[in-house]
Amino acid sequence: MNEKEYSEYVQGRAKKSPILKNCAFAFLFGGLICTIGQALNDLYTYFGFEKEISGTLVSITLIFIACLLTGIGVFDNIAKIAGAGTLVPITGFANAVASQAVDTKSEGYIMGVGAKIFTIAGPVILYATLSGAIYGVIYYIITLIGG
Repeated sequence: MNEKEYSEYVQGRAKKSPILKNCAFAFLFGGLICTIGQALNDLYTYFGFEKEISGTLVSITLIFIACLLTGIGVFDNIAKIAGAGTLVPITGFANAVASQAVDTKSEGYIMGVGAKIFTIAGPVILYATLSGAIYGVIYYIITLIGG
């Protein structure tokens, strides 16, 4: 069986994905997470926190909720329904880190959790840092040229 035949065979056997439904759920759940974030921001502001502090507290709260839901095994069940909607950056990143911690806990805290916690999130951190550095250099050059 050559590559083309194999590809056709796999496509014929693969379950068709309900793209419209998946997009709608991702939109709704992603929007719900953002709405919760905005509600938390409004709540923190109502209690007298400054705008910048409120934003930080929202981030901390969303990370805590995502990690808690991952730890008790609920986040994955939500993600099965919500799909990409749970990948709203802060909750998706928190889940990626926390799920590695949960999965490798049985190997011990040093060789398991400590060594493997950033297995999934590590490349994200690396390329985000690299992108930021490249952007900074480009910005610096443009400001030198532009005056």
